[in-house]
Amino acid sequence: MRIRPTSLLTAAGALLATLFAAGTAFAQEAEAASGLNSGDVAWILTSSAIVLMMTIPGLAFFYGGLVRGKNVLSVLMHCFICAGLVSVTWVLWGYSIAFGGEGAWWGGLSKLGLSGVSHIAGPDENIPEQLFMVFQLMFAIITPALICGAIAERMKFAAFMLFVLLWSTFIYSPLCHWVWGEGGWLGARGALDFAGGTVVHISSGVSALVAVMLLGKRSGYGKEPLMPHNLPFTVMGAGLLWVGWFGFNAGSALAADGAATAAFVNTNTATGAAVLGWVCTEWMLRGKPTALGAATGAVAGLVAITPAAGFVTPLGSILIGLVAGFLCYQACNLKSRLGYDDALDVVGVHGVGGTWGALATGFLASEAVGGTAGGMGQFIEQLIGVLATYAFAGIGTLVILQVVKATVGLRVEADDESQGLDLSEHSETAYIH
Repeated sequence: MRIRPTSLLTAAGALLATLFAAGTAFAQEAEAASGLNSGDVAWILTSSAIVLMMTIPGLAFFYGGLVRGKNVLSVLMHCFICAGLVSVTWVLWGYSIAFGGEGAWWGGLSKLGLSGVSHIAGPDENIPEQLFMVFQLMFAIITPALICGAIAERMKFAAFMLFVLLWSTFIYSPLCHWVWGEGGWLGARGALDFAGGTVVHISSGVSALVAVMLLGKRSGYGKEPLMPHNLPFTVMGAGLLWVGWFGFNAGSALAADGAATAAFVNTNTATGAAVLGWVCTEWMLRGKPTALGAATGAVAGLVAITPAAGFVTPLGSILIGLVAGFLCYQACNLKSRLGYDDALDVVGVHGVGGTWGALATGFLASEAVGGTAGGMGQFIEQLIGVLATYAFAGIGTLVILQVVKATVGLRVEADDESQGLDLSEHSETAYIH
C-alpha cells in the first residue's frame, strides 16, 4: 500500500492541532487555578518598564537640559544612582516596610529580601506579587529622583546618595504604606490617591523645599543668568515623561480593564489641558509662548492628574489640567520673590501641582468612574492626607539632611561649584570644546 505525502501532512497537521488544543486547554486550566490573568500580567510588565523610562532617560533628559552644561552629567548621574540604589534597597527592605503587613504606620519586616513574595500568582491574584513589587519599585525610584532637580548644581554626590538611602527608607516607604498598604491609616480613612499625588509628588515637593532652604542658593543666583544649556533635551524628556506616565497612572489600576482605560484617557486629557493652561498664561503675561513653558506645563498636568486619574470624568480632568497649568506657572515664578533657589522648579510643579490634584480629587471624584463620589467629606479626607504628607515629609527630610550634613556634608566647596559638578564630583565633562 502506497502512502501519499499529502495524507502524511494531513495526519501530522491533525496531530499538531490536537496537541495544541490540549496544551491550550491545560494552560487555561492552570491559569484559572492560579488566578493569573496573562493580559493583566503583560500590561503591568509593560507599565513597569515605561515607568522606569520616566526616570531614565525621561527625567534625566528633562532635568539635564535645564542645568548649565558643566553640571549635566551630575544630574544624569543622580537619576541613574536612584535607579541603582533603590532597586536594591526596595528588594532588601523597602517593599517590606511599605507592604509587609497590616499596621497603621508601617508594613513591618516580614518580607525582608522578598521573603514569601512569589513570582507565581495565587488563586485570588490576577498578577504575581513579585510583579506588583517591581511595579511599585519604579515609583520608589522616581520619587527621590524628582528631588534632585531642586538641589541641582550644588549638592555633593556622596550626600545625595546617603540622602536617597535614608529618605527612601524612612520617608517614602512608610508614606507608601499609609496610603496604599493594607491597614495604612490614610487609606483606611478613605483618602484617595490613585497613583501617587501624596506619596510621590507632594512628598518630593515638600522635601525639595526643605532641602533648598537648608542648602542655600547657587553661587550667582539672582545676580547672573543661570540659563538652561539644552532645551531640546528638556522637551524630549517631557515627551518621554508624557508617554511613561500612561504606565504610571493607567498601570496603577493593576489590571488591563476599565479603570486603566479611564486613567489613560484622563492622563492624556489633563496633560493637554495643562499645556494650554501654562502656554496661554505665559502668552498673556509675557507676550510669547515658549517651548520650555509647554514642556513644563505638560509635566504640571501629569502631576496634577495623578491622584485623580482613576476617579474623575474626562471633563473633570480638563478642569484639573487647566488649573494646574495656571497655578504651577504662578508658583514657579513666585520663588524669586520668596527668595529660595529651587533650581528646576520641583516645588512649583510637583509640590503645588500634587497638592492641587489631591484636593481637586475630593470635589471632582465621580462615583460612576471610581466608585467614590466627591463632596465636602471627601475633600476633608484629602486635606488631611495632604497636611499629613507635608508634616511627615517636611520634618523627616529636615532630620535626614541634618544627619547627612553631620556625616559627609551637604554642599560642594565654592571652587568646585564654580568649576562644575561634572568635573569636581565625577572627573568627566559632557562636551569637548
